[in-house]
Amino acid sequence: MNKFEHLDTDEHIRREKNKARELRQTQWWKRQCAKGICYYCGRKFPAKDLTMDHIVPLSRGGKSTKGNVVPCCKACNTNKKTKLPMEWDDYL
Repeated sequence: MNKFEHLDTDEHIRREKNKARELRQTQWWKRQCAKGICYYCGRKFPAKDLTMDHIVPLSRGGKSTKGNVVPCCKACNTNKKTKLPMEWDDYL
């Protein structure tokens, strides 16, 4: 990776994190969390205990869009780290 690719990646992540902050404030996101279900393990949690996870991580080129963010428990979010869906499936 050259210097400019690294800067592009940092800029992409910064921009997408800002979009994620905005998305967390929407009624759509609040409804997703209100369901109380972790996307990965399927267990029930209070909405306040769910975090936003990018299915395709930002560091792997993912975006902060409704189709790429899901509510998940802190344990799953921590264990998933920067894995892609097929890598996470192998882990589970």
